[in-house]
Amino acid sequence: MEVHSLRPPFLLYLYIVLFLIQIQLSSSSSSSSIMRVLPLKTEAIPSGSLFSRLPNKLHFHHNVTLTVSLSVGSPPQNVTMVLDTGSELSWLRCKTTLLSQPVFYPNRSSSYAPISCSSPTCVNRTRDFSIPASCDSNNLCHAVLSYADSSSSEGNLASDTFNIGGSDVPGTIFGCMDLGFSSNSEEDAKTTGLMGMNRGSLSLVSQMGFRKFSYCISGYNFSGVLLLGDSNFTWIAPLNYTPLIQISTPLPYFDRVAYTVQLEGIKVSDKLLQLPKSVFEPDHTGAGQTMVDSGTQFTFLLGPAYTALRNEFLNQTTRVLRVLEDPNFVFQGAMDLCYRVPSGQTSLPQLPTVSLMFRGAEMTVSGERLLYRVPGETRGKDSVHCFTFGNSDLLAIEAYVIGHHHQQDVWMEFDLEKSRIGLAQVRCDLAGQRFGLYN
Repeated sequence: MEVHSLRPPFLLYLYIVLFLIQIQLSSSSSSSSIMRVLPLKTEAIPSGSLFSRLPNKLHFHHNVTLTVSLSVGSPPQNVTMVLDTGSELSWLRCKTTLLSQPVFYPNRSSSYAPISCSSPTCVNRTRDFSIPASCDSNNLCHAVLSYADSSSSEGNLASDTFNIGGSDVPGTIFGCMDLGFSSNSEEDAKTTGLMGMNRGSLSLVSQMGFRKFSYCISGYNFSGVLLLGDSNFTWIAPLNYTPLIQISTPLPYFDRVAYTVQLEGIKVSDKLLQLPKSVFEPDHTGAGQTMVDSGTQFTFLLGPAYTALRNEFLNQTTRVLRVLEDPNFVFQGAMDLCYRVPSGQTSLPQLPTVSLMFRGAEMTVSGERLLYRVPGETRGKDSVHCFTFGNSDLLAIEAYVIGHHHQQDVWMEFDLEKSRIGLAQVRCDLAGQRFGLYN
């Protein structure tokens, strides 16, 4: 499920430098035998950059995006792609309406090859697309990505050489897209496309043969680390694993190539919300799955679970926080629990923790990750802070989505071989130091 930003108040980018460290784990030359260790850092991007206006499958925003710097083509062209565990098809912008937008030029690459609509790739490997691939007038494989806000992007499938971490991966399949957007801003978008990393056959992690990847986003200084490949690093922390949920029968509202886990309960401090298990289970249409998605900032819960969490968090913060009494203000269309905090106040009061209880693992959100200060929003001398859990029902989506804001300082391991996700609470900046990425 592609999840991107839609006109956020500002944008922070976590830049992944992909040429630093390669560790050979065995004598095999396959990409799955190599672990690549990659650092993360942040850069502030002004609002109005083009990427904040790319199509959205879900109607919500996010302000932090994981981005990957690499090169594509022969000779290589530098590109920056958003790392999205909720998307299958990687794509690059090949045409643009603004000179300031970064673009990949296929006519400058001798290794670029368009894919015909009769090829096995087009016929067999696009079945998980929301809209089936088709033939264009040149008999090329044409893909259309459709989004819930009625926007779309489209272009032709092609292959070219991707260079990631100093290693060439020839014949990598991606979309060469003509987005056709106009913009009121001349700010450089600084992103050329999107890197799909879900479980689909055309995702980059599938094409490269990596059976495991991990990332860790620091909540202290926004540094972090990304690992591509397998490694035994038990010194980080013992990982608790939750199995990935898979179904064999296609259902209309179930994304079969998403990283779907089973949410079993929610706690506020030590109080377990009294919700039936059926609230967290997909129904006969597939609606109600729980997806772990790096393409979304915040976490969104279906109505009954969100209402119960909202009410309990409100009840436990009544004496320490002042509620924003403004029924007309709903942050990003889905977050209707907000508070007024004196602008001169340097820290938030002690807040109750919120724990998401998965089958076999638990993710606990605490402190400042529970409230988000809304940029530019004030009431008198108070700033506005909103609860970082939103209501999926207000977005007209039929799923739980675990965003990366709540994955800060959590080691996230995506184990495709054993079909599971591992979690552990860690200091991501310290983990980066252990890998030699920071002083």
